[in-house]
Amino acid sequence: MAPEPAPFRQNLRWADARILAFCRDRMSDLFEPAPADKPDFDATRRPLAARMRPRTLEDIVGQDHILGPGKLLRRAIEADRLSSIILYGPPGCGKTSLAEVIARTTRRAFDRSSGVLSNVAGLRQSLEAAKQRRAASGRETILFIDEIHRFNKAQQDVLLPYVEEGAVTLIGATTHNPFFFINNPLTSRSQIFQLEPLDAEAVALLLRRALAHPEGLGHLKIAMDEAAVAHLAAVCEGDGRRALNALEIAALTTAPGPDGVIHVTRAVTEESIQKKAVVYDHDEDGHYDTISAFIKSVRGSDPNAALYWLAKMLYAGEDPRFVARRLVILASEDIGNADPRGLSVAVAALEAVDFVGMPEARIALAQATTYLATAPKSNAAYMGLEAATTDVKEGRTLPVPKHLRSTGSKRAAKAFGHQGYQYAHDFDGHFVDQEYMPTDKIYYQPSSEGYEEIIRKRIEHWNSLRKAARQKKPPPNAE
Repeated sequence: MAPEPAPFRQNLRWADARILAFCRDRMSDLFEPAPADKPDFDATRRPLAARMRPRTLEDIVGQDHILGPGKLLRRAIEADRLSSIILYGPPGCGKTSLAEVIARTTRRAFDRSSGVLSNVAGLRQSLEAAKQRRAASGRETILFIDEIHRFNKAQQDVLLPYVEEGAVTLIGATTHNPFFFINNPLTSRSQIFQLEPLDAEAVALLLRRALAHPEGLGHLKIAMDEAAVAHLAAVCEGDGRRALNALEIAALTTAPGPDGVIHVTRAVTEESIQKKAVVYDHDEDGHYDTISAFIKSVRGSDPNAALYWLAKMLYAGEDPRFVARRLVILASEDIGNADPRGLSVAVAALEAVDFVGMPEARIALAQATTYLATAPKSNAAYMGLEAATTDVKEGRTLPVPKHLRSTGSKRAAKAFGHQGYQYAHDFDGHFVDQEYMPTDKIYYQPSSEGYEEIIRKRIEHWNSLRKAARQKKPPPNAE
């Protein structure tokens, strides 16, 4: 073979040297202590909320309605008789923490998964491992699935046979209503426990515990004003994780004073929390719950409550056109003819929202909201339509009286017997008694509220004219 050229040999030696250096580095990594064993590893680099997770049931704050002494869930955990459960509640209320406490309290194996990261293959592998563990050693497995609502139908269906036969004890955590986002067969095989947002006292307890605990901020000299504690407890909307994160930012970014103490004041916490977080998901429970409270407050004639819910929606970034459209619907459904101007005000607000845009559009929405909330209320037109619709759907379809049918010409009217229509404007008061519907059923029954009182009296007058006219002439087709 011909000798290799000198440049090629030089490149080969250079490559060999790089490979040897790479291998030497990798070999040294193999014998390095794990990060947790390194002397300079700082455990406080984990988020404060993660370091302060409760270890026992006694450490959990709030949720006394399901974890208080003698409550069903607490008894089941302490007796290690837990069946599959779904924990439903807002962010930061302790769903994951409760699942981890259950894992420590019971004697079962614990496997965790995520609705965001898991796929069917990985899920099936975990389930089969749990099944084999149970068959081999008799030890049961808790499978914790965070954000279980993100599982699609196929993933949820994979769980069913394993949950049904008891191969795993499922603990699902979700911020979404499980009756809407989780398959019925799965919810029917699980007990659903709703966790509530933490109250201010519970959040304040978490903050004080973190300040004193050695795994929290106890290694720092921190003096936190009560006003600062109260502020964080109030603005975090029952989210313990958010409160702890804000406390950590405040403590680690505030320079110590001359006395070496970090002073956390209300001003510091206001800066650390920035904009208040409003629990409001734009296409799920928070959205529908808030708009429901808004509409019911307007319907219930409480302008103060209506303005509050309006402010919450706009602050959270709700589309103002959505709010305006709901007001248009409400103006007809709940106010109707008691104040016909309500619909005009609502439509004008909708047009103003499109024309002006935010943030000024909120002023038009506030005007429309308060006008409709303080207007007289009547759903008589809406209820009349519902009653008529029910008769159309379920009853016999009524024929159009011949004299009301479209004729096209006088000759056609005569040929088909469609004559006899009386033009109301040709009569006194622009009113004439004639049959407009082959039944006497009454659908619209105006109330005595607002303008409908005038309408009601007008209808009563017309009814008296009809009665008088019918007493003077024989009924149609009488011989």
